[in-house]
Amino acid sequence: MKRGIVAPLVLGLMLAAAGGVRAMDLGVIGPTYEISEPHLLQMIDQRLRAKERSGELGRLEAEARERGIATVKNPPPVTGLRATDTVRTFYFDPSFALDRNILGPQGELLFAAGTRKNPLEVVSLSRHLLFFDARDPRQVGRARQLIAIYQGRVKPILVGGSYLDLMQSWHVPVYYDQQGLLTRRLGITQVPALVSQEGLRLRIDELAVSP
Repeated sequence: MKRGIVAPLVLGLMLAAAGGVRAMDLGVIGPTYEISEPHLLQMIDQRLRAKERSGELGRLEAEARERGIATVKNPPPVTGLRATDTVRTFYFDPSFALDRNILGPQGELLFAAGTRKNPLEVVSLSRHLLFFDARDPRQVGRARQLIAIYQGRVKPILVGGSYLDLMQSWHVPVYYDQQGLLTRRLGITQVPALVSQEGLRLRIDELAVSP
């Protein structure tokens, strides 16, 4: 017999033999145990009840509340800002280019992608935007002067400190530049900074801390 057909012949005989084999009960080999795993939710419930009995759960809840209140009263300060050491004035053009077509209710093209628009053509800045750090008493004093000069037409926006404390003291709405989104967008690096509208641009004055 030629060597080339030996391997296929042997493989075929093995498969034929395997096809005639039936399942056999080999009995029990060694002791057997029932699989028992505590349900995950049940385990969590048991741990929570244990922490509740020990008072640890109440302590953790109180700490979480205190952290939440502290975060609301004193949000994380905006990084990358400093008190003004060199007064400067610069301008910001809020124009932007559309990244896709703007269609009307009937599918008609209103504005094509790439069209540049300036929001100030539609909505004017009704109040000055004043960015300052309430942790610096000098900046707080400067902010009060500017609010008086512009007869309240100023929107105070904090980059540090407690806006709740300031609202209770001044009895006016005080805002917070969360995560520095506005200051970074406008290119502000020093505070106090006053943002005003001049035509279709925004004028930004990084002011001296003391008048």
